[in-house]
Formats: sequence, structure tokens, C-alpha cells
Amino acid sequence: MNIIHPNHTEKKSSTTLRVFDRTTTGVVKYLGSGDKKVESVVLSKMNFESLVRDLLLVRQYRVEVYKNKGGSKNNNEWSASPGNLTQFEDILFGNSDMSTSVGVIAVKLATETGQRVVGVGYADATLRKFMVSEFTDNDQFSNLEALIVQMGPKECILPLGETGADAGKLKQVLDRSSLLVTEPDFNTKDTVQDLNRLIKFKKGEQPNCAALPETDKSNAMGALSALIKYLELLSDEENFGQYSLKAFDLDQYMKLDAAAVRALNLLPSTVEGGNKNQSILGLLNKCRTAQGQRLLGQWVKQPLVDLNRIEERMNVVEALVEDTELRQTLQDEQLRKIPDFQKLSKKFQKKRATLQDCYRVYQAIDKMPYLLETVEKYDGTHKQLLMDLFTNPAKELLMDFSKYQEMIETTMDLDQVENHEFVIKADFDEGLQALREKLNELEDNIKAQLNKFSSVYHRNLSLHQNMTKQMPPKKQGFIVVLSSEEKVLRNNKNYITIDTKNNGVRFHNNPLKKLNEEFMQTKDDYNEQQKSVVAEIVTIAAGYIEPMIMLNDIVAQLDVLVSFAHVSASAPVTYIRPRLLEKGSGILKLTEARHPCLEMQDDVAFIPNDVTFEKDKQMFHIITGPNMGGKSTYIRSVGVVVLMAQLGCFVPCTEAEITIVDSILARVGAGDSQLKGVSTFMAEMLETASILRSATENSLIIIDELGRGTSTYDGFGLAWAISEYIATKIKAFSLFATHFHELTALADVVPTVNNLHVTALTTNDTLTLLYRFAKKKASELEDFQTISLSGTDLGGEDEPAVKKRKLVKQEGEEIVKDFLSKVKQIKVGSLSEEEVLKQLKKLKEEVRAKDNAYVNDVLARGK
Repeated sequence: MNIIHPNHTEKKSSTTLRVFDRTTTGVVKYLGSGDKKVESVVLSKMNFESLVRDLLLVRQYRVEVYKNKGGSKNNNEWSASPGNLTQFEDILFGNSDMSTSVGVIAVKLATETGQRVVGVGYADATLRKFMVSEFTDNDQFSNLEALIVQMGPKECILPLGETGADAGKLKQVLDRSSLLVTEPDFNTKDTVQDLNRLIKFKKGEQPNCAALPETDKSNAMGALSALIKYLELLSDEENFGQYSLKAFDLDQYMKLDAAAVRALNLLPSTVEGGNKNQSILGLLNKCRTAQGQRLLGQWVKQPLVDLNRIEERMNVVEALVEDTELRQTLQDEQLRKIPDFQKLSKKFQKKRATLQDCYRVYQAIDKMPYLLETVEKYDGTHKQLLMDLFTNPAKELLMDFSKYQEMIETTMDLDQVENHEFVIKADFDEGLQALREKLNELEDNIKAQLNKFSSVYHRNLSLHQNMTKQMPPKKQGFIVVLSSEEKVLRNNKNYITIDTKNNGVRFHNNPLKKLNEEFMQTKDDYNEQQKSVVAEIVTIAAGYIEPMIMLNDIVAQLDVLVSFAHVSASAPVTYIRPRLLEKGSGILKLTEARHPCLEMQDDVAFIPNDVTFEKDKQMFHIITGPNMGGKSTYIRSVGVVVLMAQLGCFVPCTEAEITIVDSILARVGAGDSQLKGVSTFMAEMLETASILRSATENSLIIIDELGRGTSTYDGFGLAWAISEYIATKIKAFSLFATHFHELTALADVVPTVNNLHVTALTTNDTLTLLYRFAKKKASELEDFQTISLSGTDLGGEDEPAVKKRKLVKQEGEEIVKDFLSKVKQIKVGSLSEEEVLKQLKKLKEEVRAKDNAYVNDVLARGK
């Protein structure tokens, strides 16, 4: 196959890779001629499959495969994008379970009664499900950003030619969320008619999507219609009657913005390497099933806000933590035996299932009772809960499979399964019986040949059967293996050596070769004879798809909660169950909180810290201290602990009292996005504006180093204004790490602001960071003792000088207060970066013109 670099394609984007399926040799090839000649690289089939997995699942590229069927034109045979893997499923998941699920969204904007309305359609072509959501949003599209995190799509399609201020800001949100953006022509006609063909209705129901409550969302349905066209779902009849449709409620989960996902290391980075513990998802993923891994990936992006649902998960985790034998038996023995029912059901849906797939379902159903018996042995406080969530519903589903099990036992030759053969019983049909007798006779003759070999060489011989699909036909069938030296067969014309390996020499002779050929032909005849019976069994098995999926969901949920319990119990310091409080309770107290990812690193002795929030008393913590002192780790630790608690997992603390939050919003790091045309300052302002517009008093806000994208003076002013607004207007749980030590003066102005400082020791010219946080007035930064007035040395100043110093300080404080008041009035969200800087410069010049010594001192120490 020839791979062409995307830069060489004329009408394709730089994230599209073209592949040409053709027989060729060599490495670098040239396609075309003259000016149109382009370089291509030749890959083997195995390398191609590996490349496709990386492009689609990791790097988020589109892939197109072209094939020449004669003539000069190459036809596009297959194509895929990160949100639509349907045509590449066999390559991506053929030999492995689907541990990831993917999807694509479409977004449609509208204005109703003066409000911005966002309609979102979501489609997962792999799991065959649709979701729709419609909501009002602010000019920063904060709700849409949260929805993208919760749904986890890989790709977004937008109306072709969408322009204007909203379109620009929308694309910034999609860019921050790392989505591949496609802009096809939206066609929203015949939505209901299309859905009637695709949606799966219950037996006896008339296909009438117009009556479904989800279809009332006109903008969302328009977006969904565009997705159906983009994914070409109607072109494949296998999709008919297979999709589900649900409304997605944005408020049922904690809202996370893209910055919070990065700040909390929620998802693995593509550059992490082999250390899974560097992300929360990687740390918590001790799942033993593919369905468990998929569900965990979904849960991590959808922390709960319903106290009862969280406590239910916590109760199961508590039961599994307390009962070590139950936890270990489920994880080490039982769960790993359960296959991916989702993947199997997909094969039945596409009519690609085999008799082996039918047996895998049979085998899994046969093992499920042992798993349920293990759960039933638990006799603790939460026994009834485990029965209600897992045992009872699973038993009901297993009863539905009783006839299925009987069918497999009646029709399949289970004795042959031990030989890795999946065939119908010979006595099921007269023709099969005759062929089975012939196969047995041929096998006896082949074994007789082995005895002849043994009598000649008096050596240890064994008969091996190669029946795998990977083997070419000429090497399939029975072969003899001689475990001793190869020289015994050397130059012996009566025997044909196949190959020599560590375990011996594999060979046969002409009589054995003829018997093999007859044996293989008879097997082919047997498979042909049983085809109609196999087809009927597969069709009947396909009728069990729905209970398969339901059983799959039960196993996945159990697997994830077992994983939570395993992580909680096996941490360097065991996690504890937090005490959860209803939203609005206004208390967040963590004792000896740790960052779960950092403490898992080698040679790290993590130093825990406390944090206390209390409504109307201390809600805004300003964290100061030296670089590398642990400020960022501290504020992130708090966010991670809260998120883990709302997932239903135990947390890395010794004690924890946590009020449920509706969102975690973050503004972290300072770096230019030069390729995207966004400066550090503007990136800060955009993210901060999004926080200010979407945060509520029930949110957790994490801000790290705000104001470093501009001058010290301007940055301090912005940091003060934003901090004061959050502390006095929003009143959310807030952590603000900063290098502006002067910001600690805010604690004197706002009672709910509290100062924390990283402690350090200085001995013998050595600085030792203790990574401990302590309350600090920062009075040495507020003293105003370093300047002199009118040439007077304040170290030995007289009473008039002291009085004058105080007056200057009071005047300076009024100047600062007036400046901050004017800064707050600047409409950052509606102005360009240049306009904002221009207004700040004007205010700064006004302050400097007053030439106040106190203000000048603050500025000098801030540089």
C-alpha cells in the first residue's frame, strides 16, 4: 500500500491521509508524472493497520483508501474519520476488544427571544446510538464546552460557510477541545423520515419518530439530520432499525471545561509513554473487561452531581474494599473470563458472526453464575444493594438465555471445541454423519503413518495439526514433529522437511500429504454441508442481542467499581471514603490531601496538605510561595479529590468532607498559541471570561498564575479585579495561586479571602522547600518600609515622617482602589486584545501621573 503525505493532496486538509491499495515493492515510490509527481511510502498490511490505529484513535486524522480497479482512475473504497470508524472496525478492533468508543457531533446555532441557542446532535456509529441536546449558552460557549467534555466526541461538523463573531468563538472552543472540525453542507430535510428507518422500536410499535419527545428540539434535530447525511447511514441497510435515540441532559453531570481536563490530568496524553498513572483515567483503569474500560472512560468525563447516585457507588466500593477476597476473586478470576458482549453483538447485527461467536456467548453465559455466586457470598452491610444492582438483574437475563444454551448444546459438537473446531454435531444430519465417519477414518490412517515413522527412527515423534487461518492451505493439516536432531532426515528423499524450529523438525511424506489433502477436502465438505444449519443458529442467536447488551452493562458497571476499590485499597496510603454533603452546603475540608498520580511515581514521598473552605468564612484561598514550591500541585490536588469523590471513588486523604459542586473550572498555565493566533494574554482573558460567565456559588474554581501574559502592573490589576469579583460576586470555592504577593492584601478587604503560603527553610545558604502550606498575613509585603520620603531615612524617622508615610500609603491605597474599580469596568469579552491593552495603558498613565511613592514602591517590587 502507498501512503501519501497530506501536504501533497490538493483538495484535502492537512489532517487527511490518502492510501492507495496496490501491489508494489520497495520503500519510497513516486506516483503521477511531471509536476504532479508526488512521493509515497510503501507499507506492509500489518504496518498499515498499525498506522491506521494511530492516525484515527490517537492523532485524529482522516484516512482514505483508494483502489484501482482498472484504468487510470483510483476509486475511494473506504474512508474513516476519528468520529466515524465504521468502515475500519475490522482493522481497529478485529483482534482486540473495543476498549474505546468514539463519536461525532454536529452543532447548529440559532437565536430565540434574544438568547443564543445551541443545538447538538451526537452519533456513535460503532455503538449505534444517537443523542440530542439543546440549550442556551453565553458568548464564550461555556455550556457547549462542558457538553463536549461529557460526551467525549472526536470530531465536530459545522454548517458550511458559518461566519460571524459567534462562529469564530465557537471554533476557538472546538480547537481548545482538540476536535477535528469538518464543514460539510448542512441538509436538514426529511429528518423524521430518516430516523423512522434508523431507530429501533419495540415490537408492535409503529415507526413514528415525530411522537418522540426528543424530536421537539428543532435545532438539535437539524444537527442530527446533518450527521445522518455526513455519516451516510442510510446507504447501508444494516443500520436500519438498529439505532437508539436519547436526549442528553447537560445538568445531570458535573461540568468541566477543557482547561480543567488538562489541569487535573484527567485523560492520558499522547506523549505519556508507558506510565498509565500520569492521568486519572490511567490511574483508575484496573478494569478486566473491554466494556469496563469503555464505561470508565465515560464516567471519568461525567462526574455525578446527584448525592444519592454517588452514595450508591460509594457503598459498592466500600463493600469491595472491606471484603478483600470478594474484590480479588472478581478481579483476578471472574471478570477476565467475560468477553466483550458489545463487540459480539455488533458481529451479530452485521450478520458476520460465526459458530465460534455463538460458542463464545454460550461459554460466557455458562461462566456468569460463578461470578454471581462470588458476589452473593458477600454478607456485609451492603448485601442487598449488590443483589439489586448486579445479582438479581443478571439472573433474570440468564433465564432468558436458557433456550439459547439448550440450542448450542443440542446442535454443536462440544467435544470438537477442545480441538478448536466449531462444527455441528454429526448426528444432526445424515450427510454430516457420513462425513464425520470419513474424517475419523482419515485421522486413524494419519496416526498409522506416525507409528510407521516411530518404528523406523525409534525417536520421540508427535502429530501436530495446523488449522489456523494464518497458515497457507498447503501447510495446513497434519504434520509430524521430530524433537531430536535434524540430521536424521537430511538427504532422505522419502520425507519432506517443512521447517526447523527450537522444538524440533516438522516434516511429512507423500502418503501423509495425500491423506492431508483428502482430510482438508472432507472438512471443507463438512463445513459446506452444515452451512444452512449454522446460518439458522446464527440468526436465532442474533435475537439475543438486547439481553447481551443489558448483561454487558451490568458487567461493565461491576468491573469499574471493582477497579475503584482495587485502586483505593492498593494505594501507597489507602484511600478513605469521603463524607458527602448536598450541593450548597458550603463546606469543603480535606485533611492530608494527596495528588493520586504524583504519589504513584517512583522515588516520590508525597507531602500531604490540608485545605478548608467554609461558607461565609473562607471561600477564596490565595496561595503564594517560591517557584517549584508545590502551589500548582496543591490546587490541582483539591480539584482531583473533589472529582474522584463525585465519580463515586474513595479519595487520597485521611479525612474528607466534601460539598457536591456543579462544575470545576480552571485557568492554568501561560503559553502562547502562536499557531492558532492567540497570545498568552488573550488566552488568559478568554479562559477567565468563560469562568466568570459560567461559574456559580456551587462551583470549584482553580486559577494558576493569572496576569503573567502582560506587564506586571497590568497583570496585578487584572488579578486583583478578577479575584475580588469571584470572592464577592460569585462566592464559589476558589484556589488562586499567584506570584503577585501584593494580592494577599485582598484578605483585608474581603472577609472570605484567606492567604496560604508555601513554607521553606533557609540554612547555610541553602533553600529547602517543605511543600507545606501555612496561613500567612504577608505583612512584610504590605509594610511599606522600604521607601524614603523627601530624602528622610525611615529607619530612624521622627513622628512627622511616620505620619507623612501613613498619609502617602492611604493615598496610594485609594489610587490602587480607584484603578481596580476602573479595570473591572472594562468589557474584556466584547473588546479585542488591542482595545483592552489600550484602555489599560491609559489607566496606567493616569496612575503614574500622580507619582505616589507607595504605588511606585509596589510597582518596583513587582518587577
